[in-house]
Amino acid sequence: MNINIDNSSTVPLVNQIVSGVRDLILGMKLQTGQRLPSVRQLAEQCGVSTLTVSNAYNKLVAEGLLEARRARGYFVTHNNTLNRTLITTATLVDRSVDSRWLLQSAYEDKAPIIKAGCGWLPESYLFVDAIKQALVSLGRKPPSSIFEYGNPYGYTPLRHSIQLMLAQRKIRTCDAGIILTHGASQALELSVRAFTHKQDTVLVDDPGYCNLNPALQGLDLNVVGVPRTFEGPDIERLEYLARLHQPRLFITNTILHNPTGTSCSPANAFHILNLAEKYNFLIVEDDIFSSLTTDITTNLAYLDQMRRVIQVGSFSKTIAPGVRVGFTASHPELAQVILRQKMASSLTTSGINEYVIHSIIKDGKYRHHLTRLKERLERMQASVGRALTNTGMRLYFRPPGGMFVWARFDREGINMQALAQSAAEEDILLAPGYLFRPNYEPSPWMRFNVAHCNNPYLFDFLKKYQDDHC
Repeated sequence: MNINIDNSSTVPLVNQIVSGVRDLILGMKLQTGQRLPSVRQLAEQCGVSTLTVSNAYNKLVAEGLLEARRARGYFVTHNNTLNRTLITTATLVDRSVDSRWLLQSAYEDKAPIIKAGCGWLPESYLFVDAIKQALVSLGRKPPSSIFEYGNPYGYTPLRHSIQLMLAQRKIRTCDAGIILTHGASQALELSVRAFTHKQDTVLVDDPGYCNLNPALQGLDLNVVGVPRTFEGPDIERLEYLARLHQPRLFITNTILHNPTGTSCSPANAFHILNLAEKYNFLIVEDDIFSSLTTDITTNLAYLDQMRRVIQVGSFSKTIAPGVRVGFTASHPELAQVILRQKMASSLTTSGINEYVIHSIIKDGKYRHHLTRLKERLERMQASVGRALTNTGMRLYFRPPGGMFVWARFDREGINMQALAQSAAEEDILLAPGYLFRPNYEPSPWMRFNVAHCNNPYLFDFLKKYQDDHC
C-alpha cells in the first residue's frame, strides 16, 4: 500500500494518511475485507510516528471506511457507495472553534485522543475504586428514600458531611444553607437565576470559566469582564465597573483560577468583599478547585462567613465528573431563594449519586486520595511547565498545583483559531484563550490541563506549528 507523505506540506501528517487511504478505498484499489498494514508497519513505511498512523486509522474507522478487529488489525469495510456520500458531505462542513465546539469536541464519543485543553481529570486520576465500592454497598442496602425524589435540599447525610468539611476550613454554615445540585454547573445557574433579572449586569473574570459566559448571555444578562491579574481580579477595574453598572453579582474563582491557575492574595480578597459591601452586589465564589490546595486564606466564604458570598462546590474534579454532585453554601435566607429555583427547574437531585459521594467521604479514604491527587498534580505542573517552555512557549504564571496552566507562544502573529483547527485534525484538543473571554475577544493565550499533557506528540506539534507559522 503506497501513500505519499510530503513533510514540507502544511497539511497535517494525519490528514495526509487519511486522504491517501481514503483515495485507495474509494478508488477500489483496496477491496472490502482487505487487511491494512499494521500501525507499526505503515508508520515505518511513511516515516511517521505510530501515534500518527493510529490517529489516522481511528479517523477512518469513524468515517466508516475501516473497522478495527480486536487483536487482528484494521480492515476495509462494506458499503463504499454510502461511504462516498458521507465523505463528500463531511468535507463541506466547516469547523467553527467556539465554546460550543470545545464542549462538544471534548465530550463526544469520537473526542480527540489528546485532550490538552479539557477541564477535567483523566480516569487514572479519579477515585474510581471508591465509586465501585460505594455502588456495591448501595446494591446491598434495602430500598430507602434515596430511590425516591427525596429532600429538595439534597441527601441529608451528605449535607452534614459538607458542613463538616467547610467547618474544617473555618467556614461556618448550617444545614439550611447547603443545597445539593447536579454538579457545579447547576449550582452556578441556580445562583444566577435566583438573584438576577433580564438585562441585569453580572461581572465575571476575564479570562474566566468558558462555559459560563454563553449561559449568562442565554439568560439575557449583560456580561462584563473584570481583568484578571496575578493577585486576583483587578481591584481598580472592579470598582470602576461596579460603580458604572451597579451589578447584581460578581462570579469569580479565587483559588486555582480557571484558566490561569492563579489565586487571589488575601489583600485582593478583602478588597473584593469591601467593594461588594460598598456597591451592594453578591459574590458567587466558584470554589471547585480549593480541594486541590492547602491554602484557605484567600477563600471569600471564609473571610465573609456567608454574608454576601454564595460558595459553589463540586466533587467532579476530585472524585469523578460522571457522578455529577455539586452544592451551594450560603446564608439560609439566600439559600431559600436558590432552593425555590431548584424546585422549579428540577424538583430534587439524584439521591443515588449523593449516596455514593457520601459513602466515599464517610469511609475516611477521601482525604488520602486528595493528598495523592494534589501531589500528582504538583509534579505534573512542574513537568508540563518545563515541556511548554522548551517548545518556545511562555507561562503566564507557574501554579503550585491544580489542573491548569495558561501559556502562549513567545512569537507574535499566530492565528489561534487556525492553530486549534490544525490541532483538532491531529487529534489534539486545544483551548485557545479567546474562548475564556466574555465576548470572545482576541487572546494569544491557551489553557492547558497538565493532567492530559503527558504526551511528547503534543509538544512536538506545538513546536512544529510555531516553527512553520512564525
